Amino acid sequence: MRAVVVDSARAVPEVREVPEPVAPVDGVVVGVLATGMCRSDWHGWAGHDDDITFPHVPGHELAGEVVEVGAEVTRWQVGDRVTVPFVCGCGRCRWCAAGEAQVCPDQQQPGFTHGGSFAERVALHAADTNLVAVPEQVDITTAAALGCRFATAYRALVGRARVTDGEWVTVVGAGGVGHSAVMIARALGARVVAVDRNPEALAVASELGAEHTLLADGVDVPTAVAELTHGGSHVAVDAVGAEQTCADAILSLRRRGRHVQVGLLPPVDGHPRVPMSRVIGWELDLLGSHGMAAADYPAMIALIERGVLQPQRLVARTVGLDEAAALLPVFDRTTVAGMTMVDPAR
Repeated sequence: MRAVVVDSARAVPEVREVPEPVAPVDGVVVGVLATGMCRSDWHGWAGHDDDITFPHVPGHELAGEVVEVGAEVTRWQVGDRVTVPFVCGCGRCRWCAAGEAQVCPDQQQPGFTHGGSFAERVALHAADTNLVAVPEQVDITTAAALGCRFATAYRALVGRARVTDGEWVTVVGAGGVGHSAVMIARALGARVVAVDRNPEALAVASELGAEHTLLADGVDVPTAVAELTHGGSHVAVDAVGAEQTCADAILSLRRRGRHVQVGLLPPVDGHPRVPMSRVIGWELDLLGSHGMAAADYPAMIALIERGVLQPQRLVARTVGLDEAAALLPVFDRTTVAGMTMVDPAR
């Protein structure tokens, strides 16, 4: 089968023939019909993820059809339309049994701990725990767009921050997660301030319902947010994962506010610096959010079927494997204001 292969950290990705995967005894092989490309894929290519063993096939946001089923799988059969969270639980521990596979201590992640979805087929383990059915009413590209960014934003706002009607939400970073967060926050009745360095991305955030947008360059973000929201936001999301964006998000909160860290924070001199004096003095809640378990997908998918949430609006372009290979090394500098999806058949 054809796949994008990275031979070593920062090596030029190549599209070439590789052996087809085999279904684990508790898993399946999915024929990939659509898969997303996001900044996490770039981090993996750049060597920022210790889970990756090179040579490696990236890709962790996917949807497709089951083409092979392991002997121990009971819930799925060939031909089922499925998607999967980017964090896959082991299916055996107490966290998975409780529907909290996103914090499974023995988790796997396609595109990181094993071969990913920038390929015609991908193997997935613990299928009965991790797979999610895609209804016929939901387009397969829309389903793939849920896997990392949209589902992550949904859990961050609904499961972690518990955003309520009328609250102010500041979203720092108007990429895939950020745009998803804007859309979801508005669906929850929140008022949104979107922050980014890219005017095009902010224009999309405005179209998705952001009440205010802030161009981060040359602006004191916390002061500007405090003025726009009359004292600071109730909830802040760092959807970028940088020391400055994390600090801006935290300092944009009002007293007793809730911060959700979604963007991965690479180490800076050991650990990123966080304004903890503000966290303590204003009794702020700092919440981590790491994807979303398959058990939590049905409520989100029901909103998509009803048209309350429309993740398909976030898809900006679809490319084939060859273009995906060329894009991956420069994806941290991309200016596309929306999600890039990959169709392995193109």
